[in-house]
Amino acid sequence: MGSHDIFEDLFVLEMTNNHLGRLDRAIEIVEQHAAMVRKHGIRAAIKVQFRDVESFIHDDFKSRSDIRYVRRITETWMDKSDYAKLIDAICDAGCIPMATPFDEPSVDWCVDFDLPIIKVASADATDWQLLRKIASTNKPVIASVGAATEAEIDAMVEFFADREIPLAINHCVAAYPHAAEECELNQIDYLLGRYPGHTIGFSSHEHDDWVHSMTMSYAKGARTFERHIDIETDGQAIADYSCTPAEIDLWFGAFHAAKKYCGSSPKHRAEPLHRETEFLGTYVRGVYAKRDLPAGHVLTEDDVQLAIPILKGQVSCREFMQGEVLLEGCAQGQPININMIDSAYSGDSQLRATITERGRDEQVESAPVVMHWRASRMPAAARSVNRLADGGKVKLCG
Repeated sequence: MGSHDIFEDLFVLEMTNNHLGRLDRAIEIVEQHAAMVRKHGIRAAIKVQFRDVESFIHDDFKSRSDIRYVRRITETWMDKSDYAKLIDAICDAGCIPMATPFDEPSVDWCVDFDLPIIKVASADATDWQLLRKIASTNKPVIASVGAATEAEIDAMVEFFADREIPLAINHCVAAYPHAAEECELNQIDYLLGRYPGHTIGFSSHEHDDWVHSMTMSYAKGARTFERHIDIETDGQAIADYSCTPAEIDLWFGAFHAAKKYCGSSPKHRAEPLHRETEFLGTYVRGVYAKRDLPAGHVLTEDDVQLAIPILKGQVSCREFMQGEVLLEGCAQGQPININMIDSAYSGDSQLRATITERGRDEQVESAPVVMHWRASRMPAAARSVNRLADGGKVKLCG
């Protein structure tokens, strides 16, 4: 897998602090959501958050229960040995272990646990000391850019590019939760246009839909996706922006539907369906003689009628160029067949095979005019008339 391919169709299931500081609950979250991962055949990472509480929170504030963020961190703290067991459980469940480090010592944990990808939170997209520490690991990075300015994103993207570190960029609305009308999915188009060569993702926090934002973000080109996960089977209340396994089930299903509807790569023209070409072929007009035409005649648009149906072996409006030379006569109302003409394209074996197999297998009832022609008896100029792609003009090649 290439360095950027690691992000392609990657789902990041963010556990955050929803383990509530309990290893057993953390493992239950892994097991229940990994079951959905296996059901849908998804390539998924389960992500935790690392904070070195001793350094991350100032000593004067560590006991403050009135500051929600501080209380949330201190009450849900787990030690490194518990995280080691959790990382093993993630791997055993068939998922990729991943973490968001919020301080420099936590980056060292990412290295110690040999995590293959590091996440940068929206709040840290401009924390240059932390970014330098993350870059020192040379690990691929996914960065969310909620609320970052264009200049700030530019600087971060350039920072990792200068160090040749693979970077995926997540559009993110860092409001927990946010409404559907606040998704700003057009930002995916913006990020794709401004940062070509980077995987663009969507970190989703809307609280009332698990289908539409997925299908639309995938169709717009997002290729890595993130949602918060939790469980409610133990009676604990979960945050509005966190998803239960049943909701993740819907989310994964929407991804498969979006991928099916979007089809092949947007980087090249798709091969048409066989039945599509067959159907459209019935609307192609065939070339019929408008009047009796003798052998050796050089065809012009005044000599032919373009009409349906097209018959097997018949030249169509797609090939007819004017300037074709009849090798044999053709009666009024009869189809002009590929074998009847000398032209710039009549010697193309692949095209001849297509023309021979294309159209209806039946005959026009009017009798043909019997006029045979030997090329050797025609003037040289008439034998060599070909219509070439020369600004739409007929060119005589002697």
